[in-house]
Amino acid sequence: MGPLGEMPALRNHSKPLGIRFLEYIKKGKLSYKTHQAIVLIVTFLAYTSYHATRKTTSIVKSALDPQSPDVGLKFPWRITYLSSPAENKRVSWVLGDGWVPFNGSDGSALLGELDVAFLAVYAFGMYFSGHLGDRMNLRIFLTVGMIGTGLFTSLFGVGYWANIHSFYYYLIVQMIAGLFQSTGWPSVVAVVGNWFGKKKRGLIMGIWNAHTSVGNISGSLIASALLSYGWGWSFVVPGLIIAFIGLSVFLLLPVSPESVGIDREEDLMDSPRKNGEEVTEPLLGSDSDTEIKEKAVGFIEAWKIPGVAPFAFCLFFAKLVAYTFLYWLPFYISHTAIEGKYLSSEAAGNLSTFFDVGGVLGGILAGHISDRLDARAITAATFMYCAIPALYFYRTYGHISMVMNVALMFICGMFVNGPYALITTAVSADLGTHSSLKGNSKALATVTAIIDGTGSVGAAIGPLLTGYISAKSWSAVFTMLMGAALVAGLLLTRLVVDEVVARVSKSPQAGSQSTSQDEEVGV
Repeated sequence: MGPLGEMPALRNHSKPLGIRFLEYIKKGKLSYKTHQAIVLIVTFLAYTSYHATRKTTSIVKSALDPQSPDVGLKFPWRITYLSSPAENKRVSWVLGDGWVPFNGSDGSALLGELDVAFLAVYAFGMYFSGHLGDRMNLRIFLTVGMIGTGLFTSLFGVGYWANIHSFYYYLIVQMIAGLFQSTGWPSVVAVVGNWFGKKKRGLIMGIWNAHTSVGNISGSLIASALLSYGWGWSFVVPGLIIAFIGLSVFLLLPVSPESVGIDREEDLMDSPRKNGEEVTEPLLGSDSDTEIKEKAVGFIEAWKIPGVAPFAFCLFFAKLVAYTFLYWLPFYISHTAIEGKYLSSEAAGNLSTFFDVGGVLGGILAGHISDRLDARAITAATFMYCAIPALYFYRTYGHISMVMNVALMFICGMFVNGPYALITTAVSADLGTHSSLKGNSKALATVTAIIDGTGSVGAAIGPLLTGYISAKSWSAVFTMLMGAALVAGLLLTRLVVDEVVARVSKSPQAGSQSTSQDEEVGV
């Protein structure tokens, strides 16, 4: 009786300080739905801040190398600040003059190397982050990742005041920032997956996944607004913001129902449901599964979970397309005559946000459709196949008028980002709690990391290839993107067939046919 009597106290002690404070104010325990709301809000803000700091570099490129074919916004004003010079000690930094070593003839190549280094380390670190996340307290793991991201994002900006002109300083800082950034996605998906069952997970995560676009847009606005005060601020302020939100994660984020002493079964019993409706599939096992839950799934074991490899390689090509648009779309728009006129870099950057807006709708639609059909692979593959004609029409007819360009760009964003959002959220959570794991909850972060880490390799390769191919032909770039979308869809063929067979076997007609056949045999 002694150990059992101590359990509530131990559970209360493991609750985040912020949760205990809210319960003290309320003078009672928070409900299951309240915890779910806290999880959605805190993780949404957390990953929004990750993307905001990630977007900063593309905006500041225009200040580091004004002649660069950058993907950020250019700013016409020129303001003088104390800084260093061509002879390594200039009296002032003028917005428009650039920053050594990025304002030389090879500035574009150096900035491109920073992007590739960041994404490569991010993809590499993703595998290890998922492995560690399943073996650590995700609240602490995510907090460390966010504060580390904030520190090294700020250190990049510190180069402005410290007059640092060594390329290797910025390269190393970006690589370490990429390593800390890799802690985010496996952690937030695992936490959300712990709190939400499979029934409406696609729709919930589709809406929740809007943090990617919100982060991109807010990061662009913050970085561009601060650039006139000195490009260092464009890094330091987002760095401080993500560090502050990281502290909020530490104070408020409940990792799982068990971590705050909530019994999932009691909550399900209290929830009203229609007759014959199945209980929402629990992601965690019962108390009898404690021994299984304590053992985290290995990296190789996670790869062997049915569906992980096909979805991981599908995301490789889906993310290749998505990140090529992220890094190159504003540049493509500014170098393409629309109604016979070329837009400024600022106008092109603003116009490109319609791709993100389409992506938000695409993520929500893909999640909702996959929930209704109970068919993740069919939904993802269909969206990827639809992206092929969308890309073709955007390249062929996008220049006719501004309305046509915006409409086709919106449609491209919807079909490109729809499966990307679905696979990185609902699919990862589904596979991280696959029936083959027998209730083991220690695979969510590892599976999420494997899928998104593989996708991030494609995210690094796509923009890199585009840099070379676009110099010869943009039509060739779009051909590459359409080919990648086709391969992404084909990689899910076996899973699509399995889902179709499963749906056919469950259909009423199939059941009645089998019954009549049995009767004939009986006669």
